[in-house]
Amino acid sequence: MQWEQLLSLRKHGDKNKRLRIEENETRLGFEVDYDRVIFSSAFRSLQDKTQVIPLSKTSFVHTRLTHSLEVSVVGRSLGRSVGKAILNKHPQLQRVHGYHFNDFGAIVAAAALAHDIGNPPFGHSGEKAIGDYFLNGNGKRFKEQLTDNEYQDLVDFEGNANGFKILTESKNGVEGGLRLTYATLGAFMKYPKQSLPKKPTSHVSDKKFGVFQSETAFFKEVVTDLGLLNRTNTAYARHPLAFLVEAADDICYTIIDFEDGINLGLIEEEMALEYLINLVRNNLKTEVYSKLKTLKNRLAYLRSLAISTLIGEAATIFIENEAAILNGTFSEALLAKSQYKAQIADIIKISIQKVYQSNEVMEKEIAGYTILTTLLDAFTTASENYSNGETRHYDKLLLQMFDVDFNKSQSVYEYLMESCSYISRLTDGNALQIFQKIKGNL
Repeated sequence: MQWEQLLSLRKHGDKNKRLRIEENETRLGFEVDYDRVIFSSAFRSLQDKTQVIPLSKTSFVHTRLTHSLEVSVVGRSLGRSVGKAILNKHPQLQRVHGYHFNDFGAIVAAAALAHDIGNPPFGHSGEKAIGDYFLNGNGKRFKEQLTDNEYQDLVDFEGNANGFKILTESKNGVEGGLRLTYATLGAFMKYPKQSLPKKPTSHVSDKKFGVFQSETAFFKEVVTDLGLLNRTNTAYARHPLAFLVEAADDICYTIIDFEDGINLGLIEEEMALEYLINLVRNNLKTEVYSKLKTLKNRLAYLRSLAISTLIGEAATIFIENEAAILNGTFSEALLAKSQYKAQIADIIKISIQKVYQSNEVMEKEIAGYTILTTLLDAFTTASENYSNGETRHYDKLLLQMFDVDFNKSQSVYEYLMESCSYISRLTDGNALQIFQKIKGNL
């Protein structure tokens, strides 16, 4: 893969190539991407979507929105650091094409800002609830009416693929969704493959999938323009900057989810200090740390130092492995090769035991399953009846009240995806409110 292609400024609907050297420096295309994401309704809805604790009422806990903003800040630093090294290594990118190191930061920041935009209510349990409805619930009745790939999209409903759909889908007269640059879309796609075959290899980009059947045509246009290597008929090598988006996310959820557990009282503060010190020991300034008298200030210092340490580590690993990344043979997450791998694993293990598997989290995930299953059953039944010309009065009320865009020319797959898409865009609170209305609780 070539950086000249990978840094494409092209957008949906463009007939001609956009050249970096001709860009308006005050409204650079990659920076416009960031603006379009942050002003989108899909991004704003993340303020009421779960990061760790579903339906949490405490201000201490991160939402998907605050998490995404933090991942974006880390991603920008990573991109700029890597960008400087790339331009030193490939000076023609700046001399001939006009790219700057900040361009790398802008691309990664925009992609990182959007990285959770496709997540349904109630976090990863929301994805599982949607998939389970079609695999084991009433949604299983649609299996025989779908192709294998279409059915797999539903039973393995994936937030990454849904994010690509939200960012690129033409809807309500708006062509091309947010019309982001192809470079940013490439960096967004951690899993540039279709849902089948499922996990064909241990390669990190085969862990999940990143495109629904409904978006495959535009997906192929993007990967072709970027020059992403074709690994199989349905899978491509990652855009190199996707490794940086992933690293930014890994850094934030490792450290910040751990911090949320501390603030919620689920992880003992003294234990937290010990684990964070193990991670930053090589960079710890004891004279600074010793002057911090409160646990709160010590945790803040260690968190900042841990994030800074891992940013430097991820950038170094990327540069050292640039050749393998460009030829598609680099098969791990960047931090999987980190010298701090053991310390990171220890922190994540504690977060799993103390936070993700806490009673508060599990109880609300169970509630989330019930809420989403009820919504899916209501909307898929209403859309099915509408498509078959058997609409009940109740179906009409449901579709009109919540402004779901169905039409009778849609295939079964299309109206099911429309139902899932609508539900996935709901916030945790919206989903709960609609559930209560369906149940007759006014």
